[in-house]
Amino acid sequence: MKNNLKIYSDVDNCPVRNILDRIGDKWSMLVLLVLDDFDVLRFNEIHKVIASISQKMLSTTLKNLEADGLIEREIFPVIPPKVEYRLTERGKSLIPHLHGLATWAKDNFTAIIQSREHFGSR
Repeated sequence: MKNNLKIYSDVDNCPVRNILDRIGDKWSMLVLLVLDDFDVLRFNEIHKVIASISQKMLSTTLKNLEADGLIEREIFPVIPPKVEYRLTERGKSLIPHLHGLATWAKDNFTAIIQSREHFGSR
């Protein structure tokens, strides 16, 4: 058991901390789910769907997801430049897990809010 626990203390080599830190931020999972719903979207289309994200944060999120191989960006040689984003096979393999987490969140949202309120009133 102690050897199993060591993996969690090594930040750089811990898959749980390393990967979940990246996709567990405020926007990444939402961007992945949106791309799953729409297959292919341009930057401004993603921004319209997730209106509360700033353009800078969307740009950063897309770059991080692309760096992790979860999405791919295709640039078309036209003026103005046309760029499309889609899930990669790796990104598609993550989607069922995100759907499971999203379903769990929906199913437990009310109870968790109530728990927070109860905790805060103690």
